[in-house]
Amino acid sequence: MTVTETDLVVFKSSLIHGTGGFARADILPNTRVIEYFGEKITKEESLARCERNNEYIFALNEEWDLDGNVSWNPARFLNHSCEPNCEALLAEGRIWLVAIRGIQAGEELTFNYGYDLQDYREHPCGCGAAGCVGYIVAEEFFEHVRRQGLRKNTERNQY
Repeated sequence: MTVTETDLVVFKSSLIHGTGGFARADILPNTRVIEYFGEKITKEESLARCERNNEYIFALNEEWDLDGNVSWNPARFLNHSCEPNCEALLAEGRIWLVAIRGIQAGEELTFNYGYDLQDYREHPCGCGAAGCVGYIVAEEFFEHVRRQGLRKNTERNQY
């Protein structure tokens, strides 16, 4: 099941990052909410665009990436959350954002951007979730980031 475009509405009222995507209707778990569209680019071009601070790049495979920084990609408005209600799913060369739980009408649609640890401190998180780790990183790195925070606090308290 896929949500139609009329089920997603974009507002400028996200508490996370100003602009965000919101559900217009209730969405069931495992529903393909929206496709993440973009320009198919080589890994080399992807790296160049990332170096220019383009944060809309998704890996498609070992050769190609997808640059979602295009006007015809409403999914680019979905914000990161450390406790997301959607996840990115790569299926048959297409990227879908899929509901991982039930989502109520009016709720902001979010997913974990899945950043690695390289330069993570340059990507602070403003999701406001109870389990927020403070930075935009993949869930697999949450404990590492938390330990870094604890170590930092411990170092401060020693002086």
